[in-house]
Amino acid sequence: MVPVFMPLWAILLVLGDTVTLSCHKPGFLLYQIKWYHGGKLLSHNTNTFQVNESGNFKCQADNLLPSKSVHLEFSNAQLILQAPFEVFERDSVVLKCQEKKRTSRSNITFYRNGQHLPHQGTEYHIQNAGLQHNGDYRCNNRYASSNKVKIQVQELFPRPVLLARPSQPTDGSPVNLTCDTQLSPQKSNVQLKFCFLKDNLISRQVCSQDPEYHIPAIRKEDSTSYRCKAGTSNIWKTSRPFQIPVQIPVSQPTLTLRTPRTQAVVGDMIELHCEAPRGSPPILYQFYHENIILGRHTAPSGGGASFNLSLTAEHSGNYLCEATNGQEAQRSVTITLNVIVPVSHPGLTLRMPRTQAVVGDTVELHCEVLTGSPPIQYQFYHENVNLGNSSALSGGGASFNLFLTEEHSGNYFCEASNVAGAQQSEAVSIKVIVPVSRPVLTLRAPKAQVVVGDVVELLCEALSGSPPILYQFYYENITLGNSSAPFGGGAFFNFSVTREHSGNYSCEANNRLWAQQSDKVTLFVTGLTGDRSGSVAAGLTGVLLSMVVLAAGALLFHCWLSRKAGRMPASDPTRRPSDSEPQEPTYSNVSGWVELQPVYSNVNSLGGDVVYSEVRRCTKERPYAVASVPLVPENKGSPVIYTEVKVACTSASKPNCQPPQ
Repeated sequence: MVPVFMPLWAILLVLGDTVTLSCHKPGFLLYQIKWYHGGKLLSHNTNTFQVNESGNFKCQADNLLPSKSVHLEFSNAQLILQAPFEVFERDSVVLKCQEKKRTSRSNITFYRNGQHLPHQGTEYHIQNAGLQHNGDYRCNNRYASSNKVKIQVQELFPRPVLLARPSQPTDGSPVNLTCDTQLSPQKSNVQLKFCFLKDNLISRQVCSQDPEYHIPAIRKEDSTSYRCKAGTSNIWKTSRPFQIPVQIPVSQPTLTLRTPRTQAVVGDMIELHCEAPRGSPPILYQFYHENIILGRHTAPSGGGASFNLSLTAEHSGNYLCEATNGQEAQRSVTITLNVIVPVSHPGLTLRMPRTQAVVGDTVELHCEVLTGSPPIQYQFYHENVNLGNSSALSGGGASFNLFLTEEHSGNYFCEASNVAGAQQSEAVSIKVIVPVSRPVLTLRAPKAQVVVGDVVELLCEALSGSPPILYQFYYENITLGNSSAPFGGGAFFNFSVTREHSGNYSCEANNRLWAQQSDKVTLFVTGLTGDRSGSVAAGLTGVLLSMVVLAAGALLFHCWLSRKAGRMPASDPTRRPSDSEPQEPTYSNVSGWVELQPVYSNVNSLGGDVVYSEVRRCTKERPYAVASVPLVPENKGSPVIYTEVKVACTSASKPNCQPPQ
């Protein structure tokens, strides 16, 4: 605050005159006052000071800053025009034209901006000074022209400004209105009055000297145009209109999730919409996910705001929004969003107790997805027929157990689904192996009584069993041959019988998983073959019988010699039998059983007839050692020696004959 220095009259003074200077501060009582003349401290310490010499003068009060300097000039010119130090609007101004020789009387003329002012006398009076009175003034007499004096009419006070505190009051809060203006320090003695207007209507409160107006509780409807007026009895000034922005605090906002479907699914675009029903704009909205800010939007004209979000699995959780308009912020109620992850393609796994699926086994079908929000519904299918379903309430996979039958061969797949959709697995094939059942062996002969030479067909068939099936045929547990049924069914084995083919026959069925044997079937072969070869066959038969008789005689003679040797004294061991002594017959490569030639259904049978003769050897321990290898193999039981005779081709049998080897 700076004290005001104010001379009571003019700056240009007549030499010999005296001027009074005043130092004061509006609204303050000054105590310690100092006066300076050209920077020199004077001894005078009152608030007024009379000066009669030229120079620059200023004052200082207490610990305040010094006032501005004022230059006073005492002149001895012939004609001097004196004017007030400052002129304010509506002032009454007196311009004095003083002559040095006061005794002389002459006509004084006043000029403003070079134009003559109609006036007589040494003083020129201006009533209610205004801007139109601004200009350069001088006065003339018959002998001289005065100095120029510039009159600049100043405002008594500037146009008031209406202020509201607080500047943005909330609905229901108190407000103080201030009509702000400032009188010139030189006019601090003037008393202003203040009036407040609402919508150009004067307030119910009477105009007073108080520049403030108090509103106890402003309402939204009070947010209208206000003005204030400040003035004196002859000058009034009105402020510009002022709109008091009554702020309505935001109410609790409502957060809405707008999704394209009932359930939010990964990849969906959702809209978070936040709106406060009440609140003065602009309103700032902020969106949060698990208390982490996602973004913010401003509603400059009120209303709500939105935030778009492309969903991922991580967007599940709690959401809220916050609204504020500079007052206390309000938060919405928390909303939980569960983002559904669609199920991925499931994988179907077959869990079996062995490598091959077998009838009677229990197979576990396990279906599982790598990703997908629970609960997940699994359905199991066999050739598009639903087998059953299972739920995984917490995610993961599900299983379905199946007790296998033959009908369970085929393609299997599973389907996984949740509220977002369904996915199917790749198909998995199962081939259920059926173990072979016990086969049935059937003998097929051309007539009821099988005789030597007939062709017999052995048919072995398992009623059930997965192909391929391998069949093996046995005679007295000796393998005759085998045959395969690649597509299931039975198999055949054909052969031409002899008397030695009498006995038990069986067969075995095997499909790599299981082998089963049939019951035994007995074949009894009787008699010889009929006269199928004519006289040639009869002749051969006679020769064969003669050979059998000779062989039997030789065998009996051999037995007699053996018994006789047992009663004779021991002979010289070095003695060798002579060539003329009887020798035992020698048989080469004669086995106990001549191998049967198997005949398959796709193999031609032997072309010629074969007749076998049987010779049994009597067994008796020799009383002496023989150094050479026994002529007859020592087989268990009675050795049987066969002689094979092939019938020569005849005209009747020629189509089936083979030439002699």
